Amino acid sequence: MAGMILRRLALGLLLLVAVSLLIFWGVEALPGDFATTYLGQAATPQAVENIRRDLGLDQPAVQRYLQWLAGAAQGDFGNSWASGQPVGTQIADRLGNSLFLAGIAALVAVPLSVGLGLLAVLFRDRFADKAINVVSLAAISLPEFFVGYLLILFFAVNLGIATFPSTVYAGMPLADRLGAIALPAATLVIVVLAHMMRMTRAAILNVMSSPYIETAELKGLAPFRIILRHAAPNALSPIINVVALNLAYLVVGVVVVEVVFVYPGMGQYMVDAVTVRDLPVVQACGLIFAAIYIAINMMADILAMIANPRLRHKR
Repeated sequence: MAGMILRRLALGLLLLVAVSLLIFWGVEALPGDFATTYLGQAATPQAVENIRRDLGLDQPAVQRYLQWLAGAAQGDFGNSWASGQPVGTQIADRLGNSLFLAGIAALVAVPLSVGLGLLAVLFRDRFADKAINVVSLAAISLPEFFVGYLLILFFAVNLGIATFPSTVYAGMPLADRLGAIALPAATLVIVVLAHMMRMTRAAILNVMSSPYIETAELKGLAPFRIILRHAAPNALSPIINVVALNLAYLVVGVVVVEVVFVYPGMGQYMVDAVTVRDLPVVQACGLIFAAIYIAINMMADILAMIANPRLRHKR
């Protein structure tokens, strides 16, 4: 078990290095130049060259990548080209805001989706199951920005009972922060709830066809006890995987939701940096998002191996 965990960690680290290479060279391949954007079209060639030299853009790309990777490994992402401030300092508060938003959404979405999945299995092919499936299909079909605009129109514009979370900061009281992020958190919950619920239902139904479940039914056990005590534990591995994928999406996919609600998180920060071609910020945000995504999936693999002993052995 320890060896498998170490191999997962090594593969995750190798994947992160490969992703960092793609991020750096992908940003390098973008057309245009920050110096020209910053100085304007009337900039002289000498002024543009001076800016490029000050930012280190006159150095070979390989050298700049190695320097950036070495700094990122130590938590130093360099300075923002637009503001001149350390990128790590600017990211710290915004990363906390994004994790807080994703965490609150996960606390609501995960137990609710698993519970609805169990309920759909318990009332399989009956009205409750069909109603849950219809609602979940409708939720999956709507993109998150559209859901966000609908919530804004209904709760903020028509009813006036919600506000935009653009003033959220780390020192706010918890109750105020929860009230401020109500709409973006609800948007994220609606987006990921349906997928997790449907996968939970499918995983448990797959187990329900097993012979030992039929034996439990023939012994006269209550349906809810069969599902909760016998079917759900054996369906835990695929449920963990789908929950982990959606948790990773909550952290990485907040970009659209943060832009819609003007939420001061990592996604909004990265979009603002793209607008002004602040490449160190874009690279840092991309690498952090990739690291979080890889870490969550690694944890899901490890938890799945713990929950299902069969995954610990080669077939």
